[in-house]
Amino acid sequence: MKFSIQLSADYPDKSYGGDRVYADMIEQAVLCDRLGYDAVGLTEHHLVSCLMNPAPLQFAVKIAAHTDRIKIMTSVIVLPLHDMRILAGELVVADIFTEGRLLVGVGRGAFRFEMERLGVPMEETRARFDESLDVLQALLTEEEVSWHGQYYDFEPLTIMPRPVAPDRPQLMMAVMAPEGISACTKRGFHIQTTPLAGEHELLVNQVRGHKNAKAEMGGDGDHLSISLSRVAHLAHTPTERQQRVEAAHAYYSRFDNIYTGPGLVDAGMIRPLPRSQSIDELADSLLVCTPDEMVERLAVYADLGIDRVILNPNFGLPQAATLEMIECFAEEVMPEFASSPEASQPG
Repeated sequence: MKFSIQLSADYPDKSYGGDRVYADMIEQAVLCDRLGYDAVGLTEHHLVSCLMNPAPLQFAVKIAAHTDRIKIMTSVIVLPLHDMRILAGELVVADIFTEGRLLVGVGRGAFRFEMERLGVPMEETRARFDESLDVLQALLTEEEVSWHGQYYDFEPLTIMPRPVAPDRPQLMMAVMAPEGISACTKRGFHIQTTPLAGEHELLVNQVRGHKNAKAEMGGDGDHLSISLSRVAHLAHTPTERQQRVEAAHAYYSRFDNIYTGPGLVDAGMIRPLPRSQSIDELADSLLVCTPDEMVERLAVYADLGIDRVILNPNFGLPQAATLEMIECFAEEVMPEFASSPEASQPG
């Protein structure tokens, strides 16, 4: 099983400065590269201070310039916010500049505040995403593509430059429903998912959907992977664990506002709101524990057949605590899940 660190930007205080936020993320990426992590992940979000990253492909190229081997995932690029005729070319160039280390996760968008202020009603995101994905795939795999659909209407064109290879850039689908995971796997996509509040039964069904789809594909699906995203941190003492969970609770007081709540944003800063979930309930759903406990809990994922766990330790803690977690995890947890050489494959 492989491991990735999500470089999600949390920006609760404007005085900290966007330059410092991104410098912190580059420092994390460089450390991950040195310590043998498989990948780092980048979000795409606009207009808000939580998960703030309006230019993930630019940032992917920047990270590639500072690292040697680590994969760089977009988790995720929000297709309905882009024109596929432009994005397709940008993806090819980013793939070239990252020297094939780019793994392109795509999704439909989750924050109503963000989507609708950029002119995309939430009620249209599914239809826009589905057509955008079809257009993107056509542009990446074919020349002289024309399209006459609901959201795209254009005469034959060819994006330039052409992809370096037929399987580049690699595409990953962000999807949660088990039936959706199965369908996307059969279409040739890597999968990124997450269990709601750590629900194990849902996770089992998500992995089963992926496995069954690969089995139906025969050897054609052997290279396709499923990645699991979780908020996580290491804590060596009960006091540290409580501090980490309290920081996560404060983070979610802003995240919930923009994700499932009213979307109250003051000049870009997401307003913290009271949460119905208690700190103790949140603690039960997060991967915040000692290294030994982390090994035990991650072993369940390995046994299920998860290929990669995407850990998000960036939820309002100081940079020093995040770097310490990345280093401690690599030294005390990752060796317990070392992959054999023949298990290493794209994605």
